[in-house]
Amino acid sequence: MLFSLQVFIILLVTKLAGEYSVRLGQPAVLGKLLSGILIGPAVLGVIERTEVLHELSQVGVLLLMFLAGLETNLDDLRRNRNASVAVAVGGMLVPFAGSYLAARFFGLEPINAVFLGLLLSATSVSISVQTIKELGKLHTRESTTILGAAIVDDILVVAALAILMSVLGGAETPLLLVLGKKAAFFAVIILLGWKVVPWVMKKLAPLRVEEAVISAGLIVCFFFAWLAESLGVAGIIGAFAAGLSISRTDFKEAVEHKLEPIAYAIFVPVFFVSIGLSVSFAGICGQVWQIVILSVIAVLTKLVGAGAGARLTGFSRPSAFAVGSGMVSRGEVALILAAIGLETKLLPAGQFTALLIVVIVTTMVTPPMLKRAFAKAL
Repeated sequence: MLFSLQVFIILLVTKLAGEYSVRLGQPAVLGKLLSGILIGPAVLGVIERTEVLHELSQVGVLLLMFLAGLETNLDDLRRNRNASVAVAVGGMLVPFAGSYLAARFFGLEPINAVFLGLLLSATSVSISVQTIKELGKLHTRESTTILGAAIVDDILVVAALAILMSVLGGAETPLLLVLGKKAAFFAVIILLGWKVVPWVMKKLAPLRVEEAVISAGLIVCFFFAWLAESLGVAGIIGAFAAGLSISRTDFKEAVEHKLEPIAYAIFVPVFFVSIGLSVSFAGICGQVWQIVILSVIAVLTKLVGAGAGARLTGFSRPSAFAVGSGMVSRGEVALILAAIGLETKLLPAGQFTALLIVVIVTTMVTPPMLKRAFAKAL
């Protein structure tokens, strides 16, 4: 199918699906996610997952997290750091334990069960961020804690995965080097965000070329994302950090105002659809109960673990449920880990499709859960 026709279908279907989702009382993002399943290989087969669409979707999720960083108050993030750590730790340990036990129950070897536990401990808040933005709650204590916890969660899961692959998976890179690269990333972005980014924006923004301000912001965004991926951290963390850095400058509103139309016109819709394009129901008849049980465990353990961390740091029960709901989605982070596991034999090939569906389920249930949770909490 011609690329232009693919984009036409994606944009048309996502906008209509988002509209009908809102009419049914749900966040628009839920309809956009479901539209990917509808037009993808799982149902109609109109759109196939191609390399071009994949790359566009990657740009979409980076821009989404960059905008989240722009809209996040750094002082609020600092004030909620203890809560973020508690939520991240609880939101990792409880899902890991539950998923490991379930994997062993289904007959997986201990090493494979450990990897599956780590995979379902990961959190991707890109869908949560979009839902919270739609609800107009991005500046609440709950949302700030979710964003902070996502950063800590990424560090914990990637570090644990590095240990697993170094000790049991035959990784060629020494463990200390892997962990050192991650520490180096956070040291470098703090320095760059504090001293270099404001200087870069002041130098590039006045250039007498078209859209110099937004171009300067995107330069920072993609450089931070590249730096993150180069040092073994998720690119979305780098993009979020770039947004935080620019939010401290006088160019925050200009970058945000000009970037939102670009991001939400094409890149973000492609990202939402690309998640649904990963779903395939072929050959899963014998794994239905496994998928159902793992999906329930994946959702409940995140709610319990992350919610308990929030409760221990002073959140009310409704607010803790909102925080836990925001941590449920595994999203693209878990999809990336699943691909790594398949390559390194840490994830059995027969489990790959089932795990993809579990990840999609956690992503799909997040928007309605968040809407319900924030309605009760605030």
